[in-house]
Amino acid sequence: MGGEIKIRHTCLRVRDLEKSLDFYTSLLGMELMRRRKSPERGETVAYVGYGEESKNHALELVQEHEPPIQYAHGNTYGHIALLVPDVGVMADKLKNAGVEFVLDPHYVKAGNPNKIAFFKDPDGYEVELTERK
Repeated sequence: MGGEIKIRHTCLRVRDLEKSLDFYTSLLGMELMRRRKSPERGETVAYVGYGEESKNHALELVQEHEPPIQYAHGNTYGHIALLVPDVGVMADKLKNAGVEFVLDPHYVKAGNPNKIAFFKDPDGYEVELTERK
């Protein structure tokens, strides 16, 4: 196929783009890479992530101008995973900000020094915190 193939971004439909942007940038430390308004598609889009968009995976946050009455995540969505230096420290920061946790920080299995935790973003998408020691 010629050239390197890599994942560019993952798209999440969100109810309130500004609320989601604040969540991902302020609480999770992502940077706003770019944003655009697409009247022909009826949406406003923002890309967030860690580092330069051309070199890193991004989250594409899409707010529809005329959203459906209710979004359904369906039964095939799993989660987004973030590798962090210390799950406990990040979990405390998020809990102090009122973020809902699905699973509190815990060891993956007995004898394994790695911890994981799961929380929900403003639209109810699950996000995993994971560390590798």
